[in-house]
This record gives sequence, structure tokens and C-alpha cells, in this order.
Amino acid sequence: MSLRAQTVLVTGAGSGIGRLLAIGAAKRLAAHVVIWDINEDSARAVADEILALGVDASYDVVDLASNDSVDRAGQAVRDRIGGIDFLINNAGIVTGKAFLDQEHDDVEQTFQVNTLALYRVTRQFLPNMLRNKFGSITVIASAASLTGVARQTDYAASKWGAHGFAESLRAEMRHQGHNIHTLSVHPFYVSTGMFDGASSPNPLLPILEPDAVVATIFRALEAGKHQIVLPATAATATWLKILPVPLADQLRDLLGINSTMDHFTGRQDAPH
Repeated sequence: MSLRAQTVLVTGAGSGIGRLLAIGAAKRLAAHVVIWDINEDSARAVADEILALGVDASYDVVDLASNDSVDRAGQAVRDRIGGIDFLINNAGIVTGKAFLDQEHDDVEQTFQVNTLALYRVTRQFLPNMLRNKFGSITVIASAASLTGVARQTDYAASKWGAHGFAESLRAEMRHQGHNIHTLSVHPFYVSTGMFDGASSPNPLLPILEPDAVVATIFRALEAGKHQIVLPATAATATWLKILPVPLADQLRDLLGINSTMDHFTGRQDAPH
């Protein structure tokens, strides 16, 4: 699959992985890149970067936790450019709090942005993809969608939901005979600021560099893959599920999975 001459929309594109995905789409000669972010200054800045590359771009200020906001932005995109060919559901938030330290609002907002927004956003653009008999929907999930992690009872659960959404949508599209591609991406921690303070004591699970992650995502898209886990060693999380729980716990301890968030601070001004 090629992004050349296609329309691309990236959520959470004002910073981090989202920004790099939007710019990467432009460098692959997309026809138009749409930036969705809750922070107007960030969204405008990324759109300007893309315009400077000679590629059409536009942006919308969107609160992904709001049905009305997503509906308005979706209509604005359809009015401006018609449909979207490549939808990249990237936006996400994390609290990094222990379970008893989480406020109800923390949990609700995490699920609104990380999980429920997938339904809101995808519904805006899937009908046009079906009419065109072409489209691609990417969900940036997490390696935490493959295993439970201490201090991530909200985040991991929301990403398990994202994983289930992507896998079930692919199954439904295939079952109904639609030519709609889906890709779910499951990265370990990426050094974008969102997971500041998180660490990995095990060299088999390194903190990932954003540019490398984005390059891998585009390779997967272009190859028509449906799921990638980064690094590949993080896929061991799925294998642990076939083991007796006490043994799986020992292996998680050996990998240091549950200590990775002990010193988490996060990006204090992270947009939703």
C-alpha cells in the first residue's frame, strides 16, 4: 500500500509520534495530511511544517473525548477534502498512577481518549472508505495491550480495548468482504516525553526511539501488515499467557516489567 496521492488523517498529531507520522506521510507524498489535536498551536505548527514540504495540510482542534467535537471536526474534513484514505488513530494519554491513587476522572478520561475515541473517529471516515472500496485504519495500541503492568490498570486496560477494537474491526471487515486494511501497533515505551521517567532494566526491552518506531509503522503499512509488536521481544508477553500464572509472574519479574513505571513522571503538559 502506498500513501502517495492519498489523504491521511492522524489524531494526536501535534506532538510526539503523531507529529512524526504526519510529517512522514507528507514525505511519502500524501495528497493531503489532516492534523487533529486538542492543542491548536501544536496542530497549526505541524500543518505549517507539512505545507513547507510542499504538501497540502490542514488541521482541526478536536477533543477526542467529546462526541460533538469529533462530529464537528469530521464534518469539517468531509467539507474540505471529502474522505480519508489512511486513518491513523494515534492519540493517547497515560496517568501512570497506582490504582488507589487514580481519581475516577483519570480513569474515565483515559478510556475516552485511548479507547472510545477509536469508535468516534473511525465512524467518521469508514463509510466513505466502504463506498470507495479502499481504506486503511491504523490503531496505535501498546505493548501494554498484551500484558498487565503495575501502575497501568487504567492505561493497559484502555489499550487492551484498543487492541480488541482493531482485531475485531479487521475480522468484521474481512467477514463482510470489504477491502479495508487495518493495522494495530504495539510498541514498548517510546522516548517522546509521554512516558518520561519510565525505564527498562532489561536490554531485551529497550526504550524505543521515535524515528525508528515511525519508520517501522510506515514499512508495515506499505507491506499491508495487520499487526506489529515493537520490539519483537515484547511479543513474549503473549506467550506468557500459556504458562501457569506463578511461572509467568516469575518471568515478568525477571524481565522487570512491573518495575518500569516506578519512577514515572510523564509529560506534565501532555495534550489529549
